[in-house]
Amino acid sequence: MKELKLMKGNEAIAEAAIRAGADAYFGYPITPQSEILEYLMMEKPHERTGMVVLQAESEVAAINMVYGGAACGKKVLTSSSSPGISLKQEGISYIAGAELPCVIVNVVRGGPGLGTIQPSQSDYFQSVKGGGHGDYRLLVLAPASVQEMADHVGLGFDLAFKYRNPVLILSDGVIGQMMEKVELAEQTPRLSNEELAEKYPWATLGKRDGEPRHIITSLELESSKQEIHNLKLQAKYKRMNEEEVRYEAIQCDDAEYLMVAFGSSARIAQKVVSMAREKGIKVGLLRPITLYPFPSEIIHKLAGQVKGILSVEMNAGQMIEDVKLAVCGKVKVEHFGRYGGMIPTPTEVFNALEQKIIGG
Repeated sequence: MKELKLMKGNEAIAEAAIRAGADAYFGYPITPQSEILEYLMMEKPHERTGMVVLQAESEVAAINMVYGGAACGKKVLTSSSSPGISLKQEGISYIAGAELPCVIVNVVRGGPGLGTIQPSQSDYFQSVKGGGHGDYRLLVLAPASVQEMADHVGLGFDLAFKYRNPVLILSDGVIGQMMEKVELAEQTPRLSNEELAEKYPWATLGKRDGEPRHIITSLELESSKQEIHNLKLQAKYKRMNEEEVRYEAIQCDDAEYLMVAFGSSARIAQKVVSMAREKGIKVGLLRPITLYPFPSEIIHKLAGQVKGILSVEMNAGQMIEDVKLAVCGKVKVEHFGRYGGMIPTPTEVFNALEQKIIGG
């Protein structure tokens, strides 16, 4: 039976991980996501399910522990906030190159550098363009509520194992720290090593009689073989684009103007839709739920219907590049954002919409 609780977004992620049957969490504290690790430590999931929770000596150690656990076919995850995710980038690239499934949570704070502990969305480029080296991609989910923080953990593991690819949950300090009612899923049992070996024949759980050795690596010294591997990865990313695009369209059917926003910015933009409609202005909101793959097709379609588009982000203008690529010059696209941990108000966004799009 599902359970309803009042929880912080960070707590919801932690509880959802336990209930998803996660085998291990490896992390390191950093504001504003430390409650994920703290909740797991307090909840003692090793007594509930046998799940391992370990505070590593650093972010670099944590992501390499994820590599080891994922190579064994285990459900493993880590979490951090912006500077910590930067430290994990080499390991994330290795995990993507080795085609290993895992879930990574980034509760974004303002930057650059150590920046501030306040919320931001300035890690968009790092997340969807590949923050590490090489031609790799992460599946990126952008929750806009505490409920989605919980839901995206189970979804993240499903997608990670479907594609043998790391999945990033890109949240921010607003949703990580806010409290809402959340419906928690029922407990999923953890799989035994025997069940894992049967389900994931690639997993490094020990060589069985008659089997070839299981070797997982992201290193290939022959360029011709590395190119073949890269082509395989690109084919996988193409399949993601064909099968995994997720978005929410809010009052877009008759919209004459459109906003595109994700995460906490989308919550603010949704209020702006109501404010505009009360004034007789037909505004819609397209909320990407997957930032990669990006919902380019629906944005391109809506661009043929509306008079202008405003990209609302808590950064200097990052997602707007993907919006413009999707629009292909059909209509005017402008950006409105606040920086460094500042959260825009609905009135500020509405004024920007009037000045830059409606009256621009």
